[in-house]
Amino acid sequence: MFGEHRYSVRSTWTGNRGPGTTGYRDYDRAVEIEIAGKPALAASADKPFRGDPSRWNPEDLLLAALSECHLLSYLHACVTAGVVVVAYADEASGLMVEDGRGGGAFREVVLRPRVTVAEASMVDAALAAHAQAHQWCFIANSVNFPVRHEPVIDVA
Repeated sequence: MFGEHRYSVRSTWTGNRGPGTTGYRDYDRAVEIEIAGKPALAASADKPFRGDPSRWNPEDLLLAALSECHLLSYLHACVTAGVVVVAYADEASGLMVEDGRGGGAFREVVLRPRVTVAEASMVDAALAAHAQAHQWCFIANSVNFPVRHEPVIDVA
């Protein structure tokens, strides 16, 4: 089924300490991210960029989106391949490099899913399902850097 899917989000800066953005150090990077009908998410810049390390930052959210998208695509790929997954956890990491001009870009993300399948006979298909999941992942297909996978498959 083909179609267009539109998403919307409201990002509200909540870090005005009074004088607004009169200077680089004069404001907080606090942001509330909201989607209608969902709980608000407290966000900020990353700590090196004067942000609050206790809040989600855009880099965290990108990494989380890639990890979750692969997870959900992988579960679907396993269903279609007859693989019964009983547990899945990912320890994802990403490398972002500053360019020295005030910007930067992610260079890569590595997903490290540890998957537990119901039977030993499913291990090969479970490994192969990662390639299918990568092809199906909307988020991985939308970024301009490599998203690598280093999966481990265990048997329950």
